[in-house]
Amino acid sequence: MTPTEEPQPSLPYGTPTAPRIAVRGEAHLEVDPEIARIAITLTARGTDRRTALTDLTHRNTTALDLIKSYGEAVTHIETGAYSISPELTRHGRGERIRAYHGRVHITAELTDFTALGELTTRLADLDLTRIDGPWWDLRPDSPAHRQARRQAVHEAVQRAREYAEALGTTLAALVELADIGAENTPPHLAAPAGALRSRAFAGGAPEEAPALDLEPQRQHVHAQVNARFTMNPPRL
Repeated sequence: MTPTEEPQPSLPYGTPTAPRIAVRGEAHLEVDPEIARIAITLTARGTDRRTALTDLTHRNTTALDLIKSYGEAVTHIETGAYSISPELTRHGRGERIRAYHGRVHITAELTDFTALGELTTRLADLDLTRIDGPWWDLRPDSPAHRQARRQAVHEAVQRAREYAEALGTTLAALVELADIGAENTPPHLAAPAGALRSRAFAGGAPEEAPALDLEPQRQHVHAQVNARFTMNPPRL
């Protein structure tokens, strides 16, 4: 064994009086999303720094007040990157500032998808505003994760029982149950929770636009376990 190699755990082998069965249980669920995230980018431009900053502050306040007006439908609001940067002239001698550009990013998380369509449309009606998303997802404590794990365990037990029945015997005891990756094995890479759907808008509208009809994207939940059992000695 080279110095860079990690020692692998020894696997418990069965005996003639207690044969061992090792199986893998898997579960794949397709469920409705529980949360949706949208990203809002607000921009401003002015011939001087103060004008750009004032406009950006006003748009940021307007957007935040609009998002917060939806109450419990919005579970999380977060302000991300914020910047004010000068735009230099491309011609002439020396460096001269032509204008200032301001930008601020906001992320909102919603659980009410009816409110999501209306809020997205109203935010898009704001001047110099871009909307990206939604990103559909499940809550970290979603019951779907627990259900997938339970199904993976049941599937492992059923598979082991079928192997034992094929030998004309029955399972005796559970020796070990482990998540994939819990024994120095390469971890399973889960599929992304949801594909990105991106929409961008800029400029105000003279009349209120109709709310977007957003169709939630189904989420895929995957669970895997390794299980080891002993079985009663079969008559071969």
